[in-house]
Amino acid sequence: MSGQRGSVSVLLAAGILVVLVLVLGITDVGRVLVARSKARTAADAAALAAADELALPTGADPAALAAEYATRNGADLTACTCTAGTFEAVVMVEVTTGDLLLFPGVRVVVARARAVVDLPSGLSAAWEGASDHSRSFVRGSRTKGGER
Repeated sequence: MSGQRGSVSVLLAAGILVVLVLVLGITDVGRVLVARSKARTAADAAALAAADELALPTGADPAALAAEYATRNGADLTACTCTAGTFEAVVMVEVTTGDLLLFPGVRVVVARARAVVDLPSGLSAAWEGASDHSRSFVRGSRTKGGER
């Protein structure tokens, strides 16, 4: 019976190692999921900011606004398709995860968002003749923190 005393220590060490690897893996998955959520939020905010500028022009560059909102939400804007005269903005952003514990190295999460201002057909013709005063009133819906 004295020959089996050390086997419990080996099994306990193996069990602790398995638990440690599982905890590291769960932590890495959590980091990636948080980065994905942050990227989606940043992409949505950037697309909405660009579409808002396209629909209610103030003279600002829609792509610059999209980049600002992406940055405020912890992402980098990599692409913005927002042509003046349209009511649609498509943006792509990246968020880095930082070093992962189980799989070393930095990972990049990419998110894409599309925002379209859908004006009713009768309103779109009337909107063309709207005064700057009414445009600035509607434009006041942006929050100071950058999130929408």
